[in-house]
Amino acid sequence: MSHFFDVFFYDIYPYICGSVFIIGSWLRYDYGQYTWRAGSSQMLDKRGMVIWSNMFHIGILGVFFGHAFGMLTPHWMYESFLPISVKQQMAMILGGACGVLTLIGGAGLLIRRLFNPRVRATSTTADILILCILLIQCILGLSTIPFSAQHPDGSEMMKLVGWAQSVVTFQGGASTHLEGVAIVYRVHLALGMTIFLLFPFTRLVHVWSAPVEYFTRRYQIVRSRR
Repeated sequence: MSHFFDVFFYDIYPYICGSVFIIGSWLRYDYGQYTWRAGSSQMLDKRGMVIWSNMFHIGILGVFFGHAFGMLTPHWMYESFLPISVKQQMAMILGGACGVLTLIGGAGLLIRRLFNPRVRATSTTADILILCILLIQCILGLSTIPFSAQHPDGSEMMKLVGWAQSVVTFQGGASTHLEGVAIVYRVHLALGMTIFLLFPFTRLVHVWSAPVEYFTRRYQIVRSRR
């Protein structure tokens, strides 16, 4: 039975979540553009919004790009100047700092969304659910740090890297890379993939609308000069 769960969650489930993530985002953009928004509640009440939102977004961006670099960058690209043990220490320290920022900021946003009457009235079940899931995922991520510290040579981290790179390169048997890893890593991976599964059905789709072109667009004349 455990073998079945390993194969499903770590060989098959990643592609289910990835397919729903890409196709679902595309379909929602085509057929539900009026729902494609961040749904900011800042105009309803600004108290605590700036500090909690900034902490949450700075932290979660650091976590995302840290995971992308740490998990998906081939080892040969940095092995000459970045030993595995040092890379793991960076992941523990920088990732831990970003995780704490995300957790504190996200907890502040959740409390605000639950107990501020005006914000609560405009919040959907999906808004609260996805924020709770992100916070649980953050707690799981921080909980992996003590387990990583027990393997200072980075061997545990390389198992996770091997799994992630096997998945994105469509190699079979990716789950075999996770043999012997602590259960907290497995739950963290499964919940992380579930977030991608839920992504198209929540306000998280506003991530696709990051205003990157703002830095390259031409100036817009608001009023003529006299």
